[in-house]
Amino acid sequence: MKLQEILGKVVSDNAIHARFLNTLSLMENTGARKISASEHKRKVSYIVLKHAAEEARHAFYLKKQIQKVAQIDDYATYDDEFLIAPFASYSYLNLLDLQVCKYLKATLQLSGVELKYAAYLLVTYAIEVRADELYPVYQEVLEQAKSKVNMKSIIVEEEGHLAEMITQLKEFSSNWEEHASVACQLEGKLFNQWIETVGQSIN
Repeated sequence: MKLQEILGKVVSDNAIHARFLNTLSLMENTGARKISASEHKRKVSYIVLKHAAEEARHAFYLKKQIQKVAQIDDYATYDDEFLIAPFASYSYLNLLDLQVCKYLKATLQLSGVELKYAAYLLVTYAIEVRADELYPVYQEVLEQAKSKVNMKSIIVEEEGHLAEMITQLKEFSSNWEEHASVACQLEGKLFNQWIETVGQSIN
């Protein structure tokens, strides 16, 4: 199924929609935690702090949106029964991080703090590229369904994140586009697996 078709099925059922919002919240929260985990103990930039804070806020915002389609207390945690495709959703970012780290070790021989920072840049870039595709399609589906759920504020912030990641990547490497392309290819395979699993789980 196409992304728009899957999202259409999600939005058409309030219980499924609530679980999907909770799943997106989980994934945004995972991103925030990964950014924080990649930070140097002292050398933490304004942009890195901003990204971690905004990803955490997105997780909260998505969780809060649940109350527009269901009782929010019924989806209080990220336990499997409150998610869609829980295993794929839990492992999506973790696998991307592992694969990008493997690539960076092999191509740039990075390790330690340098590896963590480079992985943060590439993984976050790939995720922001994906967010710039996913959230606008989701918003379009929401508007077609006349849903009270709204992604507009997240869309605006994710666009800003992508521009900031490009600035950081340019400072990181003159070959940043080559490295970013690899990260996006790795992410693309994982995203396709994830959305396919989501589609199968709601049929």
